[in-house]
Amino acid sequence: MSNDIDNDYFCDGITEEIINALTAVSQIKVIARTSSFAFKGRDIDIREIGKQLNVNTILEGSIKKSQERVRITAQLIDVTDGTHYWSKRFDRELIDIFDLEDEISLAIADEIRNNFGHFEVKDHLIEQPTKSIDAYQLFLKGRFNQLQWTPDALKKAIQFYNEAISLDVNYAKAYYGNVQCYELLTTWGYMDKEEGTEKAFLNLMKAKEIDTHLPEHPMCYVNKCFWREWDFKSTYHYLNDVLAINPNHTDALDVMVKLFMAHGHFNEAIFYGKKLLEIDPLSANNQYIFANIYYYKGDFDIALTHITKAIQLRPDFDLAYHKKAVCLIALNKREQLENEFQSNPLWEKIQLLHEAVNENRKSLPKEVLSSFLSNHLKRDQLTLFELFILANTNYTEEAYELLKQFVAQKRGQILNYKQEPLLKPLRAFNDFYKLHTSNFSIDEIVDNKKTVEITKPLLLEEERKELQTKLTVYFNEEKPYLDASLSLNTISEILTISTNKVSFLINEVIGMNFNQYVNSYRLKHFKTIALDPKNSHLTILGLAYDSGFNSKSVFNTYFKKAEGLTPRAWLKANS
Repeated sequence: MSNDIDNDYFCDGITEEIINALTAVSQIKVIARTSSFAFKGRDIDIREIGKQLNVNTILEGSIKKSQERVRITAQLIDVTDGTHYWSKRFDRELIDIFDLEDEISLAIADEIRNNFGHFEVKDHLIEQPTKSIDAYQLFLKGRFNQLQWTPDALKKAIQFYNEAISLDVNYAKAYYGNVQCYELLTTWGYMDKEEGTEKAFLNLMKAKEIDTHLPEHPMCYVNKCFWREWDFKSTYHYLNDVLAINPNHTDALDVMVKLFMAHGHFNEAIFYGKKLLEIDPLSANNQYIFANIYYYKGDFDIALTHITKAIQLRPDFDLAYHKKAVCLIALNKREQLENEFQSNPLWEKIQLLHEAVNENRKSLPKEVLSSFLSNHLKRDQLTLFELFILANTNYTEEAYELLKQFVAQKRGQILNYKQEPLLKPLRAFNDFYKLHTSNFSIDEIVDNKKTVEITKPLLLEEERKELQTKLTVYFNEEKPYLDASLSLNTISEILTISTNKVSFLINEVIGMNFNQYVNSYRLKHFKTIALDPKNSHLTILGLAYDSGFNSKSVFNTYFKKAEGLTPRAWLKANS
């Protein structure tokens, strides 16, 4: 909701930190950054947002930053009826930003637990990554640019990360950010391979000295092993390390899909692809990845559906347009291809490929053939149309030699060559499947889909009975529910029981969520005082507030659900 364009990076960074913090609570389904940010600054009905993200609760807020102070407002909203479960405004000195992020994240987790059921929450969800607020703001600028995923933006991100490091030489996240940027620039061919590799290595070594407990640490090895070395066995193990820290790490899930896809294990790729879409459904990249699974399977119609969604979400997504073109070629949809791609800069090559695949074109002009055969000298192409054209004409031997060079270079663009439908003619060569022998076997994998954690009960039977008696006596004698601001933390402090145990007791033993439990006492109190003649001069809403309810809508909704009548109808029937 914030309108401070100059501080976009700051607002985005704070929001992402809160998303990541809540993701650490495994029982909460939290939508990832890309899909959440799709609604930033847009006036959309809360019900429509809930529908698009497949969630029943929305966290909405705004951030205002002024010199050395920051004001954050946040509200938790039910998408079905717009009920505000919770809202709060936080005013703090900027120097306290990490404590504030932690406070907000914990408050949100508590409110979700209060309304939906028990789960355990740690004492802290966000750790302080640096002591320098200036370094933190530079890091957020770096992160903001890195997530644009363009060569220029990645280079700008490196500049900001380096400035952050100059203010705090122990800022681990800034080093890890540099590693990722250098790896991508090198892999995509926008930076000298030797220079990029060395700089990535130096940043990684420094980051390792500071903090190896961040998911960024194993993720750096994922990028190195997967993209640069094609060491797929190590990739898989590092991916498991990342997902052990954060099971919803979108970058790790992305590579997990690509790892299985490159080996033709499509069921596994679909499993992780669905998880990606569940937590980040409005990511154009995730729709593109899911389309690729079906493209390499040969299900071009399904692939086309997801590619169309990717382009709708991100109209400037060049790779998605390229994939759409090859899908239309595979489906022999010449008219649609012409209508949509005639103005595309690559139309000449797209047209040649269509003719080669569908119209039996077998030869190419000499100058075109010459330029295609020098293709291995360029490393910054997104899609290898030249190779595909050669493979589907009379130049299969030339195409095969080109493919061998690409595989030797371990180009990311050719990672799926064994499954690529447009390279099917090259599979006839005797050593096609031996161009690269993977060290990854599906027989070695850990079945993450069926892993079940066996946990020790939070409360033993004897302790349950004792604490339940203690809680009931407290509510009956002290009437804490009359305080509208009553929280799990308050009860925990007074009864000297951990909040996790109080939550477990109310939800799992008594069988209500926290708000239902407290409101049941408030409702009982309301009914008592509402029927007392000496209170006949008070309004129903006034009596509700005297009973501890702090919202007219919450009171009316809860009352009608519990009694089957509106408060006024109930009062009339019982007077």
